Amino acid sequence: MTKLFESNKTFTLENGKQLDNLVVAYHTYGEYKKGITPVIWVCHALTANSDVADWWSNIFGVHKILDPSKYFIVCANNLGSCYGSTSPISLQNINSKKYGKSFPAVTIKDLTAMHIALKNYLDIDEIFLLIGGSMGGQQALEWAIQKPATIKNLVLLATNAKHSQWGIAFNEAQRMAIECGKDGLEIARAIAMLSYRNYEMYERTAKPNETVGNYGAASYQRHQGEKLALRFDADCYYVLSAAMDSHDVGRNRESIEVALSKITANTLVIGIATDILFPIKEQVLLHDNIPNSTLELIDSPYGHDGFLTEGEKINNIIFNFLKKEKSNVYA
Repeated sequence: MTKLFESNKTFTLENGKQLDNLVVAYHTYGEYKKGITPVIWVCHALTANSDVADWWSNIFGVHKILDPSKYFIVCANNLGSCYGSTSPISLQNINSKKYGKSFPAVTIKDLTAMHIALKNYLDIDEIFLLIGGSMGGQQALEWAIQKPATIKNLVLLATNAKHSQWGIAFNEAQRMAIECGKDGLEIARAIAMLSYRNYEMYERTAKPNETVGNYGAASYQRHQGEKLALRFDADCYYVLSAAMDSHDVGRNRESIEVALSKITANTLVIGIATDILFPIKEQVLLHDNIPNSTLELIDSPYGHDGFLTEGEKINNIIFNFLKKEKSNVYA
C-alpha cells in the first residue's frame, strides 16, 4: 500500500525555487525495529514507482536481495513523478490548479534531498544497503557523497557520475517529441527504447514470415509507446528527463573525482556490457575513484534494461559482495 509523507516545511530546490507542503509517496516492506532491523533503501529509475516489489520482482522476495523477512525495505517515488509525490500533476496551494508546465525544474540533488527528508521522517539513522539503477543510481550516488556516514553498503547499477552528452541528446529528442503535443509521450518512449535496448535485441523482435510493412521492430516501438502513455504523464516525463540531465556530482564541488572520493560505504558498481546508454567506461570511472569499491560486469543481451531483467545474476553478485564485506544478514 502506498504511504504518504507530507512535510509542513518549505522545500527549497537547488535553483532556489520553493515547493510548499512537499508530498512523498513511498512503500515499506517488512517490520522496522530501530537499531535492530537492517534497512535497505531503493532509489528507482525514470518511470518506475515506489512499489519495488512489483517492478523489481526478480530481486524481491524471500532469499533474494530485497527480502522483507530479513530487512526493512523502503522505496520512495521520485519528486516530479506522477505516482504520488509532488509533481506537475499536483495541485498548487495558491490556486488549487495543477502545476502542469509551470512545475519548477528539479535536479538529482533535489530528488536526493527528498529521500533524506523521508529518511529523517522515518527516524532511520543508518542504511544498511542503498541501491539504485540508472537514474536511481544517480540519486544513490549523490546521497552517498552528501551523507557518507549514514550509508554502510552502496550498490550502483548501470549508472554514472555525470550524465553524458549522449544521454542528454536522447532525452532532448524525447522532450522535443513531447513539445509537439498529441502522442508526444508515445514518440518519446519509442526514442528512449532505442537507448535501452540494442541491435541484438531488436533483431529478436522479427516476426515469422514478415511481410513488407509488417515488421516486428515497428510494432514493438508502437506498443512500448502506447503502453507508457497509458500509465505516465507527459509533463512528469519532461521534468524527470531534465533532472537526469542535471546529474553531475562534481557540480559546485572541486571535481567529480574528489566528490567520489568522499564515499565511505562499501561500494559495488555493476555495469551491463551491452549498455549503450550508460557504457561500461562510466562504471569504470566510478570504480576507479570510489574508495573500497568493487566492479562487476554483466553480459546481457538486454542492453541498459539488463539492470532490471537480469535478476538472477544481480542477486548472485550482490550476495557475494555482501558476504565478502561480511555484511550479509544471512551469513
